[in-house]
Amino acid sequence: MSQIITKKIINDLTYQIIGAAIEVHKVLGPGLLESNYEKALIHELSLRGLHTKSQQTIQVPYKEILLDCELRYDILVEDLVIVENKAVLDMHPIFEATLLTYMKHLKIPKGILINFHVLNIFNNGQKTFVNEYFRELPDS
Repeated sequence: MSQIITKKIINDLTYQIIGAAIEVHKVLGPGLLESNYEKALIHELSLRGLHTKSQQTIQVPYKEILLDCELRYDILVEDLVIVENKAVLDMHPIFEATLLTYMKHLKIPKGILINFHVLNIFNNGQKTFVNEYFRELPDS
């Protein structure tokens, strides 16, 4: 019997992911390339028993066809939360729009945008997003 996915399960998973990102940032510090943080975060998530997929191409439906686009998400955790990693001075609205597009096309209820180029990830290095798939889930 499969587990019913709830908002609580996804929120608990989000807490674990942000905790893992904080640990990666604590060990590595700011200033590295995004790809280094991605590898470290995937490893940290696996140490916490979480299943991940990374850098997979997204097929985008357009009318009656599927486009093989060069859209690749960074990390998908437990098939429930997409994590987009950045290591930039300024977060641009296009980063948020891209994450929301990934969530829409993959029907993923929650996404996290993490910027490792900050002093404190918890306070100003992460932002979460939900969509209609999340809002339709039971609370607990």
